[in-house]
Amino acid sequence: MNDILNGFRDPDVARRLVDAIHETATVPAKLMEVCGTHTMSIAKHGLRGLMPETITLLSGPGCPVCVTANPDIDLAIEIARQPGVVLTTFGDMMKVPGSYSSLSGEKADGRDVRIVYSPLDSLTIAENEPEKHVVFLGVGFETTAPTVALTIREAARRGLPNWSALSLHKTVPEALRALVNDPEVQITGFILPGHVSTIIGTAPYEFLAREYGVPSVITGFEPVDVLQGVWMLSKQLAEGRAEVEIAYGRGVHAEGNPTAVAAIEAAFEPVDAEWRGIGVIPGTGLALRSEFAQYDARVRVPCTPPEPREIKGCQCGDVLRGVVLPFDCKLFGRACTPEHPIGPCMVSSEGSCAAYYRYTDYGKA
Repeated sequence: MNDILNGFRDPDVARRLVDAIHETATVPAKLMEVCGTHTMSIAKHGLRGLMPETITLLSGPGCPVCVTANPDIDLAIEIARQPGVVLTTFGDMMKVPGSYSSLSGEKADGRDVRIVYSPLDSLTIAENEPEKHVVFLGVGFETTAPTVALTIREAARRGLPNWSALSLHKTVPEALRALVNDPEVQITGFILPGHVSTIIGTAPYEFLAREYGVPSVITGFEPVDVLQGVWMLSKQLAEGRAEVEIAYGRGVHAEGNPTAVAAIEAAFEPVDAEWRGIGVIPGTGLALRSEFAQYDARVRVPCTPPEPREIKGCQCGDVLRGVVLPFDCKLFGRACTPEHPIGPCMVSSEGSCAAYYRYTDYGKA
């Protein structure tokens, strides 16, 4: 496997692709990478600095932790505060700030908040501690939603009475529509997410080309993958084409993964969802279907969090829309650091601010 991946890190191949991009990119373009892993790869390998002046690479809302809105985080925190509740989640959610607290802060105050490595771990906790009500906090896009969907069905199969899921899952394609319609951004091309696309394939993105004339390329995460995607987008723009192309054939097929999609559809139904920085986007949330209501934490652990508030001075929302770069935020690198994060984009391992802080001289290099 390492030998295969080394080919996608080959500096000679990368250099030739950079030369090809410079030759092809005759049209000014704002290209947004949708996935947070792309953001990290671009920063880590210094790809932004290799682009011609005609190309601007923008980081988008591709980190599910980052786009989770304050009211949803506040709800998770309020659920964790209820007597007898064990709230389980992945580690990247622990430090994400809500309006007044975070899950790590709640754990420090004595709430039973636990990190798990799989949703199935939360079922084991529920079986071992029947006197507690165990809630799994599900955050993510189409990539992680199938595992949570199957966990819900497994809970039903086992007949667990003391387990439920808080679904904060979101789906990607319609968020791209919102971004294309945002006059402040003016995106001319998308570097589409490889992980999400392994599940949903290419069809859900076709509207970008058909309705908006915006080209898109699905890429992998190695430097050669990303450069190939940028080159393919530059070619489409230079030739006046708008298509959805795949530059990640080893991971993505046009039809996606029908089994995973079916699992999502069996457990969840689409609802409106609030995205940090973008607002409410119709049909992009995933709520448990009514037949699984007994496993829905919103039903099983009813509670009302305090009125949400945004963090003064934090520009994570504008960063997620591609309106500003992380180092344009006055808090970046000063009040807001990975050790003391104020906004979610500095917390997440896929966050734009974390990428800029770790791999650049505050975006100047």
